[in-house]
Amino acid sequence: MRRDLYAEVSARIVAELERGAAPWVKPWSATPGQNVPQNAVSNRPYSGCNVVLLWLARERDWTTPRFLTFKQAIEAGGHVRKGEHGQKVYFVKQLEVKVDEEAEARWIPMLREYTVFNVDQCDGLPDNLRAGKPKRACNPDTRDALVDEFLRATGADMREGHGEAYYAPGHDFISMPAFEAFKSAAHFYGTAFHEIGHWTGHQSRLNRDLRHRFGERAYAAEELVAELCAAFLCAEFSLDGDLRHAGYLQHWITLLRSDRRAFFTACSKAQAAADYLRGLALAGGSTGCRQRS
Repeated sequence: MRRDLYAEVSARIVAELERGAAPWVKPWSATPGQNVPQNAVSNRPYSGCNVVLLWLARERDWTTPRFLTFKQAIEAGGHVRKGEHGQKVYFVKQLEVKVDEEAEARWIPMLREYTVFNVDQCDGLPDNLRAGKPKRACNPDTRDALVDEFLRATGADMREGHGEAYYAPGHDFISMPAFEAFKSAAHFYGTAFHEIGHWTGHQSRLNRDLRHRFGERAYAAEELVAELCAAFLCAEFSLDGDLRHAGYLQHWITLLRSDRRAFFTACSKAQAAADYLRGLALAGGSTGCRQRS
């Protein structure tokens, strides 16, 4: 029987949510500079759903989130130790299909599964493949100048001390309670990242309208996109994650059960949102932006 990779991944995420745990919520401050999974050879960060799936392996207590394939380990002069089990990651490849010689070729997206291993599962690798990013200390009780600079550089109209936390699409601004109203800096910035994630979907920016894709579940899908966008940014800035909308766990479970590709779509949209914000921050001159290679 042919495997349904979309369904397998969705089932794995649903199982985590049913335990009451969102797999993208982690104590990022405990591992500064070691939170974004990367390919050890190319140094390219993984993206979308693969970030979340590799985060699920954090309980293995590996020293760095750097991964490579069995073949890459050999080509680098090392090898995966016997008996080690890898992690599954997924990529979409475009498959060219032609009905006949006269017909125009069509491209069909096909999900492919690959196995990667952490560098700690390998022997004989050169030291440069094990190196992580420089660590950055964060004070949990005070404002973070680097994150503030990042948020300002995006150009988003963020009004602190305005009231409850929300994004007002009609007026295109973000309302945030005062910094002092939050129990920690991580909660403040996590909330800000969530709301600015919504902000990216405005028609003048990414024009993210999920109603056609998800119908009556579009609101839950949009909340998942904003939640994942916030998680991606919290991990980069080493800010402890928090579940912004715990009440949405059941809604997300229902969404993922009803649509086997929903998690992939949400992760892709969240990745696009985070990348868009990084681009704005870079254009705005922010030194706090972690440019993805």
